[in-house]
Amino acid sequence: MPTQPSVVVFDVNETLSDMSPLADKFAETGAPGSLAKLWFAALLRDGFALTAAGDNRAFAEIGAEALRGLLVGLDLNMGTDAAVDHIMQGMAGLGLHPDVPEGVSALKAAGYRLVTLTNGSTSVAEKLFTTAGIGDSFDRLLSVEDAPAWKPDRAAYDYAAAACGFDPERLLLVAVHPWDIHGAARAGLGTAWINRSGAPYPAYFTEPDYTVASLRDLAGALANTAG
Repeated sequence: MPTQPSVVVFDVNETLSDMSPLADKFAETGAPGSLAKLWFAALLRDGFALTAAGDNRAFAEIGAEALRGLLVGLDLNMGTDAAVDHIMQGMAGLGLHPDVPEGVSALKAAGYRLVTLTNGSTSVAEKLFTTAGIGDSFDRLLSVEDAPAWKPDRAAYDYAAAACGFDPERLLLVAVHPWDIHGAARAGLGTAWINRSGAPYPAYFTEPDYTVASLRDLAGALANTAG
């Protein structure tokens, strides 16, 4: 049975934020909307590569440069710089998945401390939560910009544990990304995978301690294993 957490640590991009509207932002520049998923995957790939090489660069910097590469040769209805700005502004203006406010409120009511640990910026998370009216639910907004490395490097999770003042096993990482679940598990954190799509979990990653179809279900799942 997993250790009952004191702190619930949320990934932000895709886990809490609904990134599907980015397809429209791409389309508004004249680029195919399907490029949105490819762009985010390329952004993560390059961020992970930099981390593996011992570097730590800002999410927005990598995202903008990755966009420039993907937009080359496309028949855009605006200049490349304007298209990059338009899409990056869209990234900063996303909303939450519908299950997030209720799920966050339930975890807060159950007595857990709530924090974020994002590969993006704290300013984006702060705007996201303030707009949705859940900003007061979070004790800390943490970003790898202030850590030695991006997730899933162990140093990112160690940074979160130190910032919260708890040993890693007292933290529960919540994410939709199996790579994040795996990294957190290897660093000694508990893990909860939100599987909104019903996709199978990759067998090559460490299995999560909890799997839920919605963030609304997580407080109940934790309560069922308490004691």
